[in-house]
Amino acid sequence: MKPIYLDHSATTPVRPEVLEAMGPYFGDFFGNASSVHAHGRKAKQALEDARETVAATLGALAEEIIFTSGGTESTNLAIKGALLANSQKGKHIITSTIEHHATLHTCEYLRKEGYRVTCLPVDRFGKVNPDDVKKAITDETVLISIMHANNEVGTIEPITQIGEIVREKGVLFHTDAVQSVGKIPVDVKNMKVDFLSMSGHKIYAPKGIGVLFARKGVPFESLFQGGHHEWSRRPGTENIPSIVGLAKALELAHAEMDDVSAEEERLRETFWETIQTQIEGVTMNGHPTDRVPPILNVSFDFVDGESVILNLDLKGIAVATGSACTSGEVEPSHVLLAMNVPPRRAQGSIRFSLGRDTTQEDLDYTAAVLTETIQRLRSMSPVYADYRRKTRS
Repeated sequence: MKPIYLDHSATTPVRPEVLEAMGPYFGDFFGNASSVHAHGRKAKQALEDARETVAATLGALAEEIIFTSGGTESTNLAIKGALLANSQKGKHIITSTIEHHATLHTCEYLRKEGYRVTCLPVDRFGKVNPDDVKKAITDETVLISIMHANNEVGTIEPITQIGEIVREKGVLFHTDAVQSVGKIPVDVKNMKVDFLSMSGHKIYAPKGIGVLFARKGVPFESLFQGGHHEWSRRPGTENIPSIVGLAKALELAHAEMDDVSAEEERLRETFWETIQTQIEGVTMNGHPTDRVPPILNVSFDFVDGESVILNLDLKGIAVATGSACTSGEVEPSHVLLAMNVPPRRAQGSIRFSLGRDTTQEDLDYTAAVLTETIQRLRSMSPVYADYRRKTRS
């Protein structure tokens, strides 16, 4: 059986079309986009063409697109840059308990710097209540950062509703859209966001390239000092090959979104039905319908998630317990705990994230291996044995 990769929410392979688009900018068209000679002008044209492509897919203006090294840098730039530029207004930030660590750790850093951070709770499906956002806003609130789709359970947040509240209150609004761009429709105007983060390696582009959308006219300060690149908002020589690759990947994802998303959703639902049928003591985490198509997060009672991952890996199947940025941690997922999933159940959670090349055969094989693995691990668990004795008596 060929290796089966079900961890696309961690990263994706670079598409052949993307590699082909990038190729010339490693060789013949290697110029620095800031140079005025022919080599530089060729690179500059590629840079601006890519910027136009990204802007069009996000519903933005070209001058609102800033190329970065990825989602983490984009999020840091949005949050810290907005607060630095608006320090006279106040020092209050609002976020949620289920954000990616790029947001949570940034907010924790700012808390130590004297900022007040409000972390909003979520319901059992991982959704933020827009009314909670409204109630949390004060005269000193500068920025609200709520992710568009959760990277562990796939739940889609009510960003448009929150955006309307935030716009009315005159507060800045950032969303981490790393897991939603290219998978579901994203339009920055409809969402009423001031900042949006995305990353190339989640959509079959290279690692190390991302985008920050910053709405025109919204003040924020750069975190770096240097040249005039990206309108002096993100100085440093632009990574033209990767920028070209990101634009190509986003263009392809946008064109294929309806068909790919429909197939991923069909496969995900079929896979979940199979798991439920073949394995007892399973729970799906996240919203049952308001979720990005590729992600299925399941808790398996009486097993440890890391043990399941290692056993599946031995059979050539790659899955995850949650965010790739927390891989190796022994603590249960902060996302699942925030959703009031019991710690023991959270410890037995697995994230399956499908991709554009995932097949029914892949999932059938995975289900078979998963069933055997769960049964074998439970057979060695005294807790499970005790549970079985009690249910039989």
